[in-house]
Amino acid sequence: MNNDESQVIPVNIEEEMKKSYLDYAMSVIVSRALPDVKDGLKPVHRRILYAMSGLNLTPDKPHRKSARIVGDVLGKYHPHGDSAVYDAMVRLAQNFSTRYPLVDGHGNFGSIDGDSAAAMRYTEARMNKITTEMLTDINKNTVDYRPNFDETMEEPVALPSRFPNLLVNGTSGIAVGMATSIPPHNLGEVIDGTIAMIDNPEVTVEDIMEHIKGPDFPTGAMIMGKNAIKTAYKTGRGKIRVRAKTTIEQMTKNKNRIVVNEIPYQVNKARLIEKIAKLVRDKKVEGISDLRDESDRNGMRIVIELKRDANPNVVLNNLYKHTQLQDTFSMIMIALVDGQPKLLNLRQIIRHYLNHQKDVIVRRTQYDLDKAEARAHILEGLKIALDNIDQVISLIRSSKTANDAKEGLMNKFGLSEKQAQAILDMRLQKLTGLERDKIQEEYEGLIKEINRYKEILASEELIYNIIKEELLVIKEKYNDERRTEIRHSAEEINIADMIEEENVAITLTRFGYVKRLPESTYKIQRRGGKGISALTTREEDFVEHLFITSTHDNLMFFTNEGRVYTLKAYEIPEARRQAKGTAIVNLLMLNPNEKITAVIPIRDFNESDYLVFTTQNGIIKKTTLDSFSNIRKNGLLAIKLKDNDELIDVKRTNGEKDIIVVTSKGMSIRFNEDDVRDMGRTAMGVKAIKLNKDDKVVAMDLVEDDKDLLVISENGQGKRTSLKEYRTQTRGGKGIKTYSVQDRTGDLVGAKVIDEKDEIMILSFSGIVIRLKVSGISKMGRYTQGVQLMRIEKDNRVVSIAKVIPEED
Repeated sequence: MNNDESQVIPVNIEEEMKKSYLDYAMSVIVSRALPDVKDGLKPVHRRILYAMSGLNLTPDKPHRKSARIVGDVLGKYHPHGDSAVYDAMVRLAQNFSTRYPLVDGHGNFGSIDGDSAAAMRYTEARMNKITTEMLTDINKNTVDYRPNFDETMEEPVALPSRFPNLLVNGTSGIAVGMATSIPPHNLGEVIDGTIAMIDNPEVTVEDIMEHIKGPDFPTGAMIMGKNAIKTAYKTGRGKIRVRAKTTIEQMTKNKNRIVVNEIPYQVNKARLIEKIAKLVRDKKVEGISDLRDESDRNGMRIVIELKRDANPNVVLNNLYKHTQLQDTFSMIMIALVDGQPKLLNLRQIIRHYLNHQKDVIVRRTQYDLDKAEARAHILEGLKIALDNIDQVISLIRSSKTANDAKEGLMNKFGLSEKQAQAILDMRLQKLTGLERDKIQEEYEGLIKEINRYKEILASEELIYNIIKEELLVIKEKYNDERRTEIRHSAEEINIADMIEEENVAITLTRFGYVKRLPESTYKIQRRGGKGISALTTREEDFVEHLFITSTHDNLMFFTNEGRVYTLKAYEIPEARRQAKGTAIVNLLMLNPNEKITAVIPIRDFNESDYLVFTTQNGIIKKTTLDSFSNIRKNGLLAIKLKDNDELIDVKRTNGEKDIIVVTSKGMSIRFNEDDVRDMGRTAMGVKAIKLNKDDKVVAMDLVEDDKDLLVISENGQGKRTSLKEYRTQTRGGKGIKTYSVQDRTGDLVGAKVIDEKDEIMILSFSGIVIRLKVSGISKMGRYTQGVQLMRIEKDNRVVSIAKVIPEED
């Protein structure tokens, strides 16, 4: 550069940095890191496949050295480092990285343990069968081309890609200021989803999800939760939780082992095992005695042996929490649309792919039409020549040069230059009768083809039918079973997963003291026994509720004011048998005069189930269970009550049961729950039974004809009566007698539907509890008083009964 000042251009450094960085950023976005929505390939992958196609490395040809392929890619299309190209090619060949590998690798192409592939001079490769579908018809002007880096040759802007590769194989890439991460999917599902859009262009993401269930990773494993998939498919962004597939196997001496057969996508197996070993060494995960990798060519097998006293589920959930046995896959569906990066949802990706395929079919058909018309044009000339063969021969013989002959043919017979040249090039054997027939036959076939091509180009419906047919052929050839299992509800890792699941007894006193005890605390006693002391209560306090549930169940607490609260069973503190327990007000946000009247354990809020409510004044209401799936911390209104009424019981039902309601004066009514229409959460309800002035409802239960109704009075007398003795009536009547109430029996305090195998617990005012087998209780008629089930001392009385769930249930 000379020193002339005019050669120096002053530049604002801020503007120059901004411009240069933006140019660099766009170069990385468009030319390196992001895939094209049409073929789902980044430039390096597209160039590898196109170079392999140029080398004719089809699946029926021998493998060629990887170095040869990489050299071609570098020299012709991709002026970057050889390792960048080779690493990209290796990934396309790894069956644990790519769902449908596009490269058929021969030699060491790395492992799931993170081992790198052998050097490119040792390995060999060729295209896989499915890769040929990516390149089908590329020579029929189906895609645009652009000059390569030195403008000595051309490369395709996108491949024809006859299946939706962006979704099928997915991709990931980090550009400048943006990243993409699209998971792989099952080929058959993606094709079904694409066809669904062909059949109905207005199809929604939900409709497509009927076919495309979710990502399908090459390493299998399990996706926890469908909602996260739906969010990602609708918005283009989301996080899905992927969990290893494990089994728990029993060993000798009461020991167990956890066997891992599939791990989340892109997790390094060797590092995973190292991490588990470190957690054991640091005592962050307890209960593991041995850890080894037994994987071989038949599949993965990581064995985690446990100590004798270790609970396998608790250990497994700890491993999910602390290791990549559970991993999160972030979905960011960004791809290039006409050279511009765009965040796309599932529907938009399929729409852009179909637009590309429509373009491919139109261009291919136009190419075939042009070729057919050109050949038909030549054949028309040959036919003219054959019809006038003597004149043609005479004209050619009398011409001085070939050019004169050509011009003479054109002038005399009205032929084009190409037709005249074809006649001059015609061999003498074409003059035979057989050859003339062949020309006529070929011409007629071409006319049919030309008409067909014109029909296709004139009809969008025909174009989409061709896309559909060709996709179905690909599905038939290459589809396989889904590898990744999708679980409907995500099991969040929380304290519940650390708590061992077991049956427990939960007691709740009148003054609201609650506690949790192992079910085995209460031993079975004979009828008429004195019982054992269940808990120490404060003066005038007594047990009102006792039920058996699992530590993992949700407990719905319904109050006398018609409100509902929820807790997990394990959230109730465990206490000794004699302990008072914890005040429920410390666990639930109850109003000052509010007390618990019913507790229902719920595992899942299943939409098809109902809750049936009964009040003291004989009102009944039925509401769907899913209405209570979002109970706030400060409770939710479950039933609207009139003045002086209280909620006394709530039952879970499937909508098809008979209900029996029992009153304190020994009356009962049985009716089908169809008599009670489904009402909203805040509705008041309808009349279940007509009560006498001094009567009130004490119990409500669901009828099963092969069972009995057990009733018990406040003085400890009770009996069971076959439910067949209770006819079905219409809701709202006075009902029929179920028990002969006398001064010596006292009023009824409770009733339960039971059978021979059941066990019950009877609770007294003073906190005494007795556990009985139902088979030891006498079966009697409706009008009788029954037998003494619990000896009641002076100033004491029975307050409630609870049914125990036998362990085998």
